Amino acid sequence: MAERGFVALAFDFRGWGQSGGDIRFKEDPAAKTDDIMAAADFMATLPEIDAGKIAGLGICASAGYMAAATSGNPDFTGISLVAPWLHDKAIVEQVYGGANGVSRLIAISREAEEAERNGQPRMIVAPSANDSTALMYQIPYYTEPTRGLTPQYDNRFNLASWEPWLTYDSVATGDRLDKPTLIVHSEAAAVPQGTHAFLARLHGDASEIWLDGVTQFDFYDNPRHVTRATDAAAAHFERINKGS
Repeated sequence: MAERGFVALAFDFRGWGQSGGDIRFKEDPAAKTDDIMAAADFMATLPEIDAGKIAGLGICASAGYMAAATSGNPDFTGISLVAPWLHDKAIVEQVYGGANGVSRLIAISREAEEAERNGQPRMIVAPSANDSTALMYQIPYYTEPTRGLTPQYDNRFNLASWEPWLTYDSVATGDRLDKPTLIVHSEAAAVPQGTHAFLARLHGDASEIWLDGVTQFDFYDNPRHVTRATDAAAAHFERINKGS
């Protein structure tokens, strides 16, 4: 986005990477949504920023957080969501082993929450090519040092993440989203059914681009598809900001 003339801010959410926070490596949708809103507030204070033309770009899970952060928020003029992971209860059960599987993970989450309150957070390795207890065992991209498994990645998962993540309904956020929206996705990428359900809930200015045969990981680091998605997002932001 910076190469296309935008002032772009990417940041580590609280508890991750170089950001502070006593609770580490927890997937907390509410906290991450608040962090996005705080980031927009910060950007609006910078002299090089036109505070009336701030837009949000969300990728994968952050798409839901970005949609929630921008809904009803005058700090944002619009958003673009690329390869969004948007789920509801039905999709969660499809992905995580049915109602029983979800219940087991939530029980693990509550035990981890209690342990964390007692000063003993429960962490596991996130991706691993050889540790079968990892969250993402032998999954491409995440386990490749030249791709997702970069030295900067914490590679930890807080087991207390399960309940806030599994009970989060990012599809329903579409009911509240009131900003011009562009979605770039593919039927070959992650949970496209969630995006279709999300789009059905949108009202007002919404557009979608569906690319053929593009996987979720292609959207992350395949130069051709990253360029296509970024060009589309840039065009969307330029269009909506002309009138703001």
